[in-house]
Amino acid sequence: MATNQLTRDEPREREEFAGVLRFYELAKRQEWQVRDLPWGEVPPIPEGKGSPERRARRNDLWRSVLTQQLQADMLACDMSSQLLNIAPDPEARLYYSTMVQDESRHTEAWLRLVAEVGGITERDPHLDKLAHTTLEADTLEEKVFLMQVFYERLIISRFRLIARASRGTVLEDLCNRLATDDGIHHGAGMAYERVLLRNASKQTKRHLIAAANRLLPIFVDHALWRPRERAFVGGAMRARDVERLREDLENGVRLAASLGLDVSEVQLPLT
Repeated sequence: MATNQLTRDEPREREEFAGVLRFYELAKRQEWQVRDLPWGEVPPIPEGKGSPERRARRNDLWRSVLTQQLQADMLACDMSSQLLNIAPDPEARLYYSTMVQDESRHTEAWLRLVAEVGGITERDPHLDKLAHTTLEADTLEEKVFLMQVFYERLIISRFRLIARASRGTVLEDLCNRLATDDGIHHGAGMAYERVLLRNASKQTKRHLIAAANRLLPIFVDHALWRPRERAFVGGAMRARDVERLREDLENGVRLAASLGLDVSEVQLPLT
């Protein structure tokens, strides 16, 4: 009799959260461990050639790449933890429990990898601004929009670029895993944002566009920023980086439109 009572009282799955729950199940199936990376089997990062000075400079370049990604995932731990704590819907909390684990695992992997190649380098000040913009946002809709709809989507292409530039290394393996994880984070964020915006007021939607306009210039500064270890390659690659970034931002605007937002007031910094 007790079992029957529990069955009758069990809440039915809410149809509008089906997308969020699909990504929750996918996140659990895709979970991996830091020990799964090919430590000791392949080089941690691409091995330089030429004189000792040239190899050292190349190593410093990759250390700066790793440092920036470590910084990003440490900040992502804060942001995903905040989402877990403030989301009112149990389906979203289930998903964010996996996202917190993902970001913590990513941080663990970056810490180990950067330690193997000589330690951290210069911190990106624009990345800190991006994180604080999201952490200090006024509403849940804005936090999900900034963190998952925009930022998580834009970072996927960067992981793919790093992976292509680091074939046959631990870094390539890690970036491929992170591109998959962040694709899930982005998909879940899109699914949850659709639920949040279903009955949102016009004022709430306008507030999201204003938030995007505040975020985008900072994101551009972050995407184009180069520490001193990468300054010597930054100038040569800037035109290509700008073009790629413009495409990413335009894709982000299309995603915002798919959520029912009026994107006519979005101000793209690179146009």
